[in-house]
Amino acid sequence: QVQLVESGGGLVQPGGSLRLSCAASGSISSINVMGWYRQAPGKQRELVATITTGGITNFADSVKGRFTISRDNAKGAMYLQMNSLKPEDTAIYYCNAVVISVVPLKRNDYWGQGTQVTVSS
Repeated sequence: QVQLVESGGGLVQPGGSLRLSCAASGSISSINVMGWYRQAPGKQRELVATITTGGITNFADSVKGRFTISRDNAKGAMYLQMNSLKPEDTAIYYCNAVVISVVPLKRNDYWGQGTQVTVSS
């Protein structure tokens, strides 16, 4: 079992920056991939960025060049640095952790409760 808690959301003006944090507890050594997803009002949840245990990253096209993702495997922590924020970045941001068990072969997804990010003047 993995528990996730996000922090760092808030209100920021367009062009500003925010840094989100995700703290994992429980079986953190079993986590394979961690990521950030977001959900805006009336829209489906979408991927923002992911990072593997080895540090391989993947970003949504809409945030490439503006957001960076990092991870401290030993601490079970993950971060999302968001720069040049736009109003369309407004959403609830969720931390995700993926644990893949081998026997039986199964993917387990864990989610945090979410943190609100609002970009507005």
